[in-house]
Amino acid sequence: MSKLIIVSNRLPVTVSRAGGKINLRPSVGGVATGMSSLSEPEERLWFGWPGLADDRLTPEAEQTVAQKLHELDCHPVFLSAKDVRGFYSGFSNKTIWPLFHYFVQHAIFKEELWESYKRVNGLFCQTISPYIDEGDTIWIHDYQLMLLPRLIREQAPHAKIGFFLHIPFPSFELVRLIPWREEILEGLLGADLLGFHEYDYVRHFLSSVYRITGHEHQLSELHIEDRLVRVDAFPMGIDYDKYADSTEQPDVQREIERIGANRDVRLIISVDRLDYTKGILVRLEAYDWFLTTHPEYRGKVSLVVIAVPSRTKVDQYNELRDQIEQLVGRVNGTYGTLDWTPISYMYRSLPFDKLAALYNAADAALITPLRDGMNLVAKEFIACQHEKEHQGILILSEMAGAASELCEAIVVNPHNKDRLVGAIKEALEMPQEERRRRNRLMQSRVSRYTVSRWAHDFISNLNDIRAQQEDLLTARISAARQEEIDKQYHAAKRRLFLLDYDGTLVPFVRRPEDAHPDPQVLAILKTLAGDPKNEVVVISGRDKETLGAWLGDLPVNLIAEHGAFFRTRDQAWDEPVPVETDWKRIIRPILELYVDRTPGSLLEEKDYSLVWHCRKSEPDLAKLRTQELSDALTTLTANLNIGVFEGSKIVEIKNISVNKGEAARMWLAKQDWSFVFCAGDDYTDEDMFAALPEHAVSCKIGGGSSKARFRLNGPAELRRLLARFG
Repeated sequence: MSKLIIVSNRLPVTVSRAGGKINLRPSVGGVATGMSSLSEPEERLWFGWPGLADDRLTPEAEQTVAQKLHELDCHPVFLSAKDVRGFYSGFSNKTIWPLFHYFVQHAIFKEELWESYKRVNGLFCQTISPYIDEGDTIWIHDYQLMLLPRLIREQAPHAKIGFFLHIPFPSFELVRLIPWREEILEGLLGADLLGFHEYDYVRHFLSSVYRITGHEHQLSELHIEDRLVRVDAFPMGIDYDKYADSTEQPDVQREIERIGANRDVRLIISVDRLDYTKGILVRLEAYDWFLTTHPEYRGKVSLVVIAVPSRTKVDQYNELRDQIEQLVGRVNGTYGTLDWTPISYMYRSLPFDKLAALYNAADAALITPLRDGMNLVAKEFIACQHEKEHQGILILSEMAGAASELCEAIVVNPHNKDRLVGAIKEALEMPQEERRRRNRLMQSRVSRYTVSRWAHDFISNLNDIRAQQEDLLTARISAARQEEIDKQYHAAKRRLFLLDYDGTLVPFVRRPEDAHPDPQVLAILKTLAGDPKNEVVVISGRDKETLGAWLGDLPVNLIAEHGAFFRTRDQAWDEPVPVETDWKRIIRPILELYVDRTPGSLLEEKDYSLVWHCRKSEPDLAKLRTQELSDALTTLTANLNIGVFEGSKIVEIKNISVNKGEAARMWLAKQDWSFVFCAGDDYTDEDMFAALPEHAVSCKIGGGSSKARFRLNGPAELRRLLARFG
C-alpha cells in the first residue's frame, strides 16, 4: 500500500530534554495542519531533525527519542552540533535566507557552509531512502532541502516527488550570485512538481532555470531528461474556521475583555517573528512619524507589537531586538502619559486564545514585511473579522506573497514612510461599511483556499503530472519496441532515413553558426549511408552553402531551406521549382528593425526565406518581441503566398509551398521503402511526420504535441538509436 512521506527541516514535534527526561510536544504549524487534512494515503511518515544535536545525546537517549517519534509516525534525521551550525545556522540562514529575501548585504558565500549543506541533504536522503516503496508520494519542504529532490531521484528514479518552497524565490540577478547556483537548481529539478506561493516566484524560477541550466519551459512545464516537471503557484492558506469561529470561544472572549478592547483607545496590532525581513523597525519609525504629524491621535491609538523570538543565538537578530526595544522606549518616552502607552511591546509568542483576542479586538493590523513568501498572519487577521459588527482593517505590504490575494487591504510599499503614515490614518478613519465590504471579498478567497485545500491541490497536481509522465512513457521506445524496430530494420531490403539537423542530430547552441557537426554525428551518418540498402536524407532549414560545407563530404542526400534546394549524393544542388522572392524586400526592413530593438537577436537571410533569431536575447524580451513580430508579419503577409512560423527561438518567413512535407513526399515516392525512419524536433518537422506511411518509425525530439509515433529526449538519445543501425 502506498504512503505519503513528508520531509522538512524540523519535525512537527518539538523534542526537549529536562532533568534527563525526554519530552515531546506537538508543534502547531500550517504544514502540519495541511498534512493532517489529507485523507489519502492513510499511511504517512514524517522525516526531519528532532531539534537536539546527536552528539549531545547518549546512545540510550537517542534511541528513546527515535522510539517516541516512531509512535507518532515521525522519523528523526539526527544531526551533529557542527552540522546544525554549518547547514542550518550557516548556509540555510546566512546564505539562502537573506539572498532569497533580497538582503544581499547579509548573505555570505563560504565553501565550508556549502559543503555542510550538501552533507546534510545527503544525510536526509540516506535516512529516507530505505523507507521508499514503489507508489509512494514524497513531499519535500523548503529552502533547507533544495538538493534533496535530485538526491532521492538518483536513489529512486521512479519516485513521485513534490517540492514546496515556503519563502520567496528571487530574480535571476540574485540567484546568479550563488557560486553553487547550478547545483541548487538541478537539485530542485529532481522533483516532478515544484510549488511556490505566487506566480512571481514561479516566473523567477523558470527564468533562472533557463539562464543557468538552459532548460526551456512550455506553459510552466519543463522536459528534464525523460521526465516532465511542472512548476506552479499554490498560495498556502490557513485553517479558516478555527479563526473565523474564535470569537465564540470563551477563553478568547475573556482575553478580549482583559486587554480592554472596549476602551476609547483604538488598537493597531503588529505580529511577526523577529526577523530583519519583517520590517519591524521601519514600521515603528512610521508609527513614530504618525504620532508626530497627527497629534490629534495621541492618547487615542495604541500599537501592540508582538515579536516572536527567532534565532536568538545569531548576533544580527539580537542587535535587531535591541534596536526595536530602544525605539519602543524612545517613542513611549516621547509621547506616553500616565494613562496612555503609545506602544505595547511583547518579545514572546502568544497562545492561540491571546493571539485571536488581539486579532478580534484590533481596529487595524499593520503587516508590512520588507519581503515575505506569504505571511499567514494577514490571512488569520482577516478570518477573525468574520461576521463581526466592528471590523478591523488590514494594512499589508505589497512585498508579502499574500498581497496578490488580499488586494482589498490597504496595500503599501513598506519603504515609503509617508505612505505608511497615510495608510494608518486611512485605516483608523475608514467607515465600518467600507471595512466590511473589503473584508468580505478577502474572506471569500481565504475561506475557499484553506491550508487543507492547498495540500489537496498540491497532491492532486503531483498525481496529474505523474499521469502525464506515464502518457509520455507510452510513447517512449521501450526495450521491446527497440527489438521490434531492429527486426524491421534488418528484414528490410530498402530503407529511408529522413533526419532534421538542428535540435535533432545536434543540440541547439546560442550562435547558429556554432552548430557544426561533431565527429560522432559524422561517423554515425557515414556508417548509415555506407550500407547499400540505406538512403539517408538530411532535411534542414539551413541554407545550402552551410549544409554543403558541413555534410557535403558524406554520402548522404541533402535538402536545404525546408525543401527549396535538393542535392543527391555527390551531385550539384538542384532547384526543382522556382519560387517567388520579391516579398523579401518588403519584409526585410521589418526584421532589421526588430534586430535593432532586441539586443542579441540577428537576421539570417536564405535564398527563399528570412529568419529572425533571438536565442542570445534576454528571454522575457525575446518572448515579447517574438509575439509582436509574429502579429505584425501575420497581418502584413495575409495576401501573400508566404507563411510566418514561430520555432525554437526563431521567427521564420517563407513560401507556403516550400515545406519538409513536400520534400519528404518526393523521396517517399521514389520507390517502395520497406523501412522508413524519420526524426525531427520542431513545427517544421510536423509536415514531414504527416507525410509518412503508417509503418514508419517517427520520433519527436523533446516535448510538445506531435504527429510522431515515438518520443526521444534529445540528440544524444537519437544518436544512440541510430548507432544501433550501424
